[in-house]
Amino acid sequence: MLHEYREEVSALKQENAHFAKIFDEHNALDDEITAVEEERKHMSDMDLEVLKKKKLKLKDEAYAMVVEYKKNK
Repeated sequence: MLHEYREEVSALKQENAHFAKIFDEHNALDDEITAVEEERKHMSDMDLEVLKKKKLKLKDEAYAMVVEYKKNK
């Protein structure tokens, strides 16, 4: 997630517990979604869409935090 902001993400994970939690939740959702899409795990289409929306919301929140961090650097 947010590979182009690798340095900022690394710093924020160390400095901001909320960011670290969001980042970890996003990655866990990504793993779960991948498992469903690769048919290693079963889930209804509706439940999968809910997970994708949660993942996107977390990414948006993390991105906003990265932008704010860069602005204040």
